[in-house]
Amino acid sequence: MTDYYRIRSPLSQITEERADRFIASIEQAVGEKMHLVSLDEYLDDDFALLYVASGGSEGYFLEIFDRLKDRHCFILTSGESNSLAASMEILSYLRKHGGSGVILHGDTGEIAQQIRAFHSAQTALSSLRGKKLGCIGKPSDWLIASDYSPETVLKKLGLGFASVSMEELMDEIALDRYEENEYTRLFLQQDFDPAETRKALAVYGAFVRLVKRYGLLGVSVRCFDLLDSVRSTGCLGLSILNCLGVYAACEGDMPSLLSMAILGSITNEPMFMCNPSRFDTKAGCAVFAHCTVPTSMLKSFCLNTHFESGIGVAVQGEFAPEGCTLFKCEGDLSRHFVQEGSILRTDFDEMLCRTQIKVKLDDFSYFLNRPISNHHIICRGHRAAEVEAFFRLLDRA
Repeated sequence: MTDYYRIRSPLSQITEERADRFIASIEQAVGEKMHLVSLDEYLDDDFALLYVASGGSEGYFLEIFDRLKDRHCFILTSGESNSLAASMEILSYLRKHGGSGVILHGDTGEIAQQIRAFHSAQTALSSLRGKKLGCIGKPSDWLIASDYSPETVLKKLGLGFASVSMEELMDEIALDRYEENEYTRLFLQQDFDPAETRKALAVYGAFVRLVKRYGLLGVSVRCFDLLDSVRSTGCLGLSILNCLGVYAACEGDMPSLLSMAILGSITNEPMFMCNPSRFDTKAGCAVFAHCTVPTSMLKSFCLNTHFESGIGVAVQGEFAPEGCTLFKCEGDLSRHFVQEGSILRTDFDEMLCRTQIKVKLDDFSYFLNRPISNHHIICRGHRAAEVEAFFRLLDRA
């Protein structure tokens, strides 16, 4: 249920019944009830709307401004009684005096979309505060443009970072144990060398214990070091973590892990961290691939070896055709990219990472001119509006 606080001029010709009818139309479009609250209740709610019901509300807004100036105001407007005009005056005053906000306006369908997007964005921002992401080992040597700024991310998002040594990971792997769950059992049921699968699951068990020990929302691992040290990979472990809602990235890629945490907190969807592998700009198709996809995203899957090394265990999955969203942000949150596409059927290519996804895209200019490093994040569904809303709130635009 979305709360709202209403202001209007006592001289306004809008009636209580007419204002209620407008709210009822928004409720129908959003698909949930909206609750009229007091000013104190409005201020206690991270996401509540300020409904400017009429012109002439500006004076009352000034009376309560000191209580509103430290919050982002989601200003709900109608197309009558000078609601929009008053809202523009109010938003201008907010911005001139250190506050921030956004006007929600349009037909009822547009307003409903805006409410859903900003609600998801505000919920995501709140959920990330006070949490931590971890890096096991250092980022892989080839990630030359994938730097990140823990100080900036902590300041902007309230999201911290923790470093875990590879030695600590090796000690945990040596324990050779893991807790069973539906995913570990599912992997052991596959037609693949069970000894290799159990070795990969021991790596998974080590990941889980470190995530719990350090209280991590997500983790990235310098996983290629495992090829020599334990003759296995982290692919299976990272796949299971992502299925369980722990954001998990490979190669020690922290900007990608940060991107996963942001997109996951907005959408509550599992995510695929992958490489752009091939573009067909004439056909408007791109192939993305990697070995760590969560099986909860897939139509079907089997197990295969890790692509680059030919050892260990990786997930070879097939996606169902549906809409999707691609996302990536810089490690200091200075720039982000988001684009919607459609998942198409993919033929398996032995010369690419094991899970391969073909995506129909309208534009490739970002990838070929100003990409944010190589790895990108894909989730199911069209969610670009919520991502853009998130960054508008983050920047207090």
